[in-house]
Amino acid sequence: MNCYETVFILTPVLSDDQAKEAVHKFESDIQSFGGKIRHSERWGLKKLAYPIQKKTTGFYYLIEFEGEGTIINDLEISFKRDERVMRFLTIKMDEDHQAYAEKRRAKIAEGKANTKVEIN
Repeated sequence: MNCYETVFILTPVLSDDQAKEAVHKFESDIQSFGGKIRHSERWGLKKLAYPIQKKTTGFYYLIEFEGEGTIINDLEISFKRDERVMRFLTIKMDEDHQAYAEKRRAKIAEGKANTKVEIN
């Protein structure tokens, strides 16, 4: 099985509950397509580099998962059909990327324990 990372931006007009529901939908889609969620993060409301659909901000989310290559096509169709998603990007993680993601998650977990996070 391959490891993948997908980042997507949800429209900022959603409430917090609606955004969580959308993320839960995509996580359950990945699992229904035969994938396994490794990690999920909410990056929060961020300013966009350029307007998308006349919006200048969006809710960013990251999901790391394992699965076969056929999952990507099905997942991206789900993103395209959902009006809440403004942009998305899915990439295959190589060994170096996976090692970096592990270190990053460890620092975040350590930071939550110390309430200070610094990622270089």
